[in-house]
Amino acid sequence: MQNRVFNFNPGPSALPAAVLNQIQEELLNYKSTGMSILETSHRSPEYEGINDSAIALCKEFMGIGDEFHVLFVGGGASTQFDYIPLNFLPVGGTAAYVDTGTWASKAVKEAEKIGNVHLAGSSKDLDYTYILSTSELDIPEDSAYLHITSNNTIKGTQWHSFPDTENIPLVCDMSSDICSRNLNFSRFSLIYAGAQKNLGPSGVTVVILRKDFLEKCNPDLPTMFDYRTHVNKKSLFNTPPVFAVYTLNLVLKWIKNLGGLGELEKITKAKKDIIYNLIDTYPDFFRGTVREDSRSWMNVTLRLPSEELEQKLVVKGKESGFVGLKGHRSVGGIRVSLYNGVPLEAAEKVAEFMEDFKKAN
Repeated sequence: MQNRVFNFNPGPSALPAAVLNQIQEELLNYKSTGMSILETSHRSPEYEGINDSAIALCKEFMGIGDEFHVLFVGGGASTQFDYIPLNFLPVGGTAAYVDTGTWASKAVKEAEKIGNVHLAGSSKDLDYTYILSTSELDIPEDSAYLHITSNNTIKGTQWHSFPDTENIPLVCDMSSDICSRNLNFSRFSLIYAGAQKNLGPSGVTVVILRKDFLEKCNPDLPTMFDYRTHVNKKSLFNTPPVFAVYTLNLVLKWIKNLGGLGELEKITKAKKDIIYNLIDTYPDFFRGTVREDSRSWMNVTLRLPSEELEQKLVVKGKESGFVGLKGHRSVGGIRVSLYNGVPLEAAEKVAEFMEDFKKAN
């Protein structure tokens, strides 16, 4: 594709070029139906095939079987902040949460509107620049579940070793790093992720839900906020985000063609090493903002010697074809997001640009 920039936007983020090409090819006439998938009924066999394929691929990559349900729902990951305590925080019970950044904090605030929340740990004391170890967590034995956020897009931290919760269900917001590396996904009772960073466009949220956890759902929930509603209808109780699920399925097929999560992890690691090596080589100019053992593989955050230089880098970067390098408005600085759709070449080229910028300034 001509005139394409290198897209480092934090979300919606880059999609693989191969996926965009396929969407373009199929857009007007999907599978010889004579119409676009955008126009196709969610009750049609064509969409049923897409839905089934996406479920199967999620299970294949995550190494999970029939003990899990896979759902594709609307409302974004933020809606899951409410779904989870509504379904799994019993009256009089307590849910444990770990606060490691903006989105984890938002999840805590929503849960507190619904029931009792115990803060099992927080890295707010050092401005969310690190991830807590399991030994630093205080998890009550009677917790209904423990909620964590695996990757923190704004501060640039990531869990590299997940807490051992024993018999307490582990719930995880993986919106910004799902399917970027190999994990033991079966240890989680519930995983949810907005697709718009690693798996597709905005509009669909993936929910991976263990069947024995579903059995603990609270009774008498509003129909649309009851996980059982969506499980019983295979995410088709109401009209799903058809085009978003279609694109997600293409992204999953693209991952399969790469060789699965093992091969994708190698690419992810290579991308993050390129950027962190630049930071470590020039620490007086490119200052990393988080503790080294907590560095995110998805969102590399850094500061330059002055805000003026940061603004200049963003402007010069855009002029040179590098889009989305500005840090989140709440923290400033620079952020290089390295989601699945960002090719290795993009990391190589932006590192060259940043090194040249350093030399010139």
